[in-house]
Amino acid sequence: MAEAIGDAIAAGRLTDGERLPPQRNLAFRLGLSLNTVSRAYAEAIGRGFVRGEVGRGTFVRAAGPLPAVAPVAGLDRPDGGVIDFSLNLPAPGAGAEALAATLAAIGGSGDLARHLDHRPGDRVDGHAAAAAAWLGRLGLDTDPDEMVVTAGAQHGLTVALLALTLPGDAVLVEALTYAPAKALARHLGLKLVPVAMDVAGLSPAALDAACRATAARTLYCLPTLHTPTTVTMPTDRRAEIAAIARTHDLTIVEDDVFGFLPPTRPPPLAQVAPERTVFVSSVSKCLAPGLRVGYLRIPAKHRAAVRAAVHLTCWMPPPLMAEIATRWITDGTAERLNAHQRAEAETRQAIAARLLPADAISADPHGFHLWLQLPPPWRADAFRAAAERRGVRVVTAETFAVDPPQAPQSVRLCLTHETARERVEAGLSVIAGLLEDPAESGELVV
Repeated sequence: MAEAIGDAIAAGRLTDGERLPPQRNLAFRLGLSLNTVSRAYAEAIGRGFVRGEVGRGTFVRAAGPLPAVAPVAGLDRPDGGVIDFSLNLPAPGAGAEALAATLAAIGGSGDLARHLDHRPGDRVDGHAAAAAAWLGRLGLDTDPDEMVVTAGAQHGLTVALLALTLPGDAVLVEALTYAPAKALARHLGLKLVPVAMDVAGLSPAALDAACRATAARTLYCLPTLHTPTTVTMPTDRRAEIAAIARTHDLTIVEDDVFGFLPPTRPPPLAQVAPERTVFVSSVSKCLAPGLRVGYLRIPAKHRAAVRAAVHLTCWMPPPLMAEIATRWITDGTAERLNAHQRAEAETRQAIAARLLPADAISADPHGFHLWLQLPPPWRADAFRAAAERRGVRVVTAETFAVDPPQAPQSVRLCLTHETARERVEAGLSVIAGLLEDPAESGELVV
């Protein structure tokens, strides 16, 4: 049925925005069980053919692949136009002067050719040792031999999944997860299995049940400053998750790109269960967004496969980028730039706390984003459209939901992509106005 829906869309027999028959009616017409039709509609949603809207029905999407994230203008940071809260990028940072000095030092080192040759960047020039020392600041005991250097955390996640899974495998994830992970899974032929969350993050009971109900052997999660919900999993919860992973022989892929932002945080899952956790980190979020260097801490049994996946996808991370990150970690520049990102996030979160109702937001004072739970009668799609008409771009919960029809009526606001704090304040004022007077949107479902 899902294939037939996709074929009908491709052939033009179903058009963008057209409503599919109610599931119960279609089941009766086809002589099928309601459960069968529901599963077919869910599969069609997962493939991006249609979208489900709770209380309204199932509607055809435009032909073509489902976008991984909500449409955005791009990664540029314009000084005018739409105020963009959709991109979870760090502030531009304060590294320009440091970069000039570092490039001058590299230029005067007398051996530039080595930065232009093929080289295993995780095992030469002290790159792995610097990476291990940097992760040690998170409370993660790491040996340089355990480190693999990548071209950023997203590349790190890609090579981890390439090394750990095969097409058709089930991968357990939080019910709301990193949006590009959804797209990556689709391209790798993986089936994401949503696991419920609570106020402390991933639910141990739900994880145990999912392990028993599926053949999944991999868990991908974001325990620290979870995107989109901002939750940081407490220490005792991490111990529970690790215990369940041991019981069911799960390999954990721990995405910790925001881990350097909180001044204090629980120990990584990779410290609690080092024998089964692939730890994904980078310097892009904590130092400077254009420094595309990622660090993976890999258990011994997966190290060769991950290194092979790095070679397959890019041969090697750029040596010059890795050299800059290594020098900054070694000379203290990294610590200073990380403190700048933390302080900038704290300032912008304070603006949000002043303008938005406390009972509607979930946030960490040192995080880049916040999670806004919309009050009735707002629906997330209507709120997004109303904000866009007023010059503010946000992302709805559906973008992160593994099962989009079950997405909460919430939106994520990212506060550090915009260069000027004044634009952040102006955009948040628009959001606050919509919350105070929802009737003015004209798009409410009553």
